[in-house]
Amino acid sequence: MMTDKDRNDRIASMIRVDQAGEYGATRIYAGQLAVMGDRAPGAEEVAAMALQEAEHRQRFDALMAERGVRPTLLQPLWDRAGFMLGAATALIGPEAAMACTAAIETEIDKHYSEQLEELGQDDPELSAMVSQFRDEEREHHATAMASGAERAPAYALLSGAIRLGCRAAISLSKRI
Repeated sequence: MMTDKDRNDRIASMIRVDQAGEYGATRIYAGQLAVMGDRAPGAEEVAAMALQEAEHRQRFDALMAERGVRPTLLQPLWDRAGFMLGAATALIGPEAAMACTAAIETEIDKHYSEQLEELGQDDPELSAMVSQFRDEEREHHATAMASGAERAPAYALLSGAIRLGCRAAISLSKRI
C-alpha cells in the first residue's frame, strides 16, 4: 500500500520532470528560431509552438512553487543541450527542425499518457494539466509531420537519436 509520502514524492517527481521537459522544449525552439529567424520556412509554426510551450512551462513553474517541488538539478544542462539541439536541427534545415519536434512530441505523448494512467484520480489538477498539454503536444506532432518532418535528411536516424535522448532526459529528470 502506498503511503501519503510515497504518493507525494511520486507526484513531485512527475511535476519536476514535466517542468524540465517544457523548459527543454522552450530552449529547443529558442535555438531553432535563433538560426531560422522569423522569415524562414516553418518559422511561423515554430514560433507558435514555442509560445505554447512557454505557457506550459509557466504553468508548471507555478505548480512547482505552489507545491514546493524543487526543479531538476540538470536544468542548466537542459538549457544548453536544448538550445544546441534546436540550433543544430535548424542548421540542417526546416524539415530537420520539424523532425526534431515530431520525435520529441512522440516521446512526450507517450510519457504524458503513462502519467495519466499512473495518476488515475490521485491529483485532478495535475491530471487536467497533463491531459491538456498532451493534446497540445499531439497537435505539435501533427504540425511537424504536415510540415515535412519525414523529408529531413536521415529522418529515421535523426528521429531515433532524438527520441533516445528525450527518454534519457525524462529518466534523469525524475530523480536528479
